[in-house]
Amino acid sequence: MSRSAWLITLLALTIILGFDFALAVINRNRKTSMKVAVAWTLFYVGLAIGFGYSLGIWSTTRARSEFFAGWITEYSLSFDNLFVFILILARLKVAKEREELVLLIGIVSSLLLRGVFIAGGSALINRWSAIFFLFGGFLVYTAISLVKESEHEEWKEGRLIAFLRKKGASTFVVALVAIATTNVLFAFDSIPAIFGLTKNPYIIVTANVFALMGLRQLYFLIGGLMQKLIYLTEGLATILAFIGLKLIFEAAHSQGWEKIAGVKVPVISLQVSLGFIVVVLTTTTALSLWKSKRL
Repeated sequence: MSRSAWLITLLALTIILGFDFALAVINRNRKTSMKVAVAWTLFYVGLAIGFGYSLGIWSTTRARSEFFAGWITEYSLSFDNLFVFILILARLKVAKEREELVLLIGIVSSLLLRGVFIAGGSALINRWSAIFFLFGGFLVYTAISLVKESEHEEWKEGRLIAFLRKKGASTFVVALVAIATTNVLFAFDSIPAIFGLTKNPYIIVTANVFALMGLRQLYFLIGGLMQKLIYLTEGLATILAFIGLKLIFEAAHSQGWEKIAGVKVPVISLQVSLGFIVVVLTTTTALSLWKSKRL
């Protein structure tokens, strides 16, 4: 991707995020209404779709497919992340008026952390292609861990949070630290996942940014919805396991291993990956809503 494309894109995204941050600061003592949350969520989703579609016009159709595969995956993982945010803010009893600012600062810290992980991941890939074995194995392990998690698992305070409470830190500061530390764990899942769909740094960065934009407003929409998406964890686990296997297969091909134990190592195309992700998420959502109505 050209330098001008990078500069224009990053400048535009910075302006949008800056405006969003300014609004959060201005409205820091007000509750976010459902109407406002819906409007902003639709705006950011539409912005991502418009950007992804435009890639096929001024870049390549492959770039468009890679962006949508990466954005949909990262956005789906964001739902799981938001569920943890809900638990943290509820457990710490953060005032409703302060939730918006806490969320935005947490999202900005997540962007910075993912930037570091993306840069580090790119450097590792350029020096050692076999790193995909590690990335793939980690995603498969994460998928298995997600399936084993209890549906009613609660967020528990770590030692750092307990230490801050003991030192008299405000609830606002404790909440910021709690969300920032969990963002590190989220980055460990999301960055290897998108590397399994594209190696283009521009696509990786923009897909992550668009997945996180509007997350603050989405938080106020999904509180009740999360209780209905009872199979979300299983769906995300399936997607992570699929991408993990895809990374392992790609790593095998990079080492010249066309067959293992006489079995041909499959090649999973981007179109198959995108289709699989969409089908799993659609099926998971439909089954969850159907099951919720029967309960």
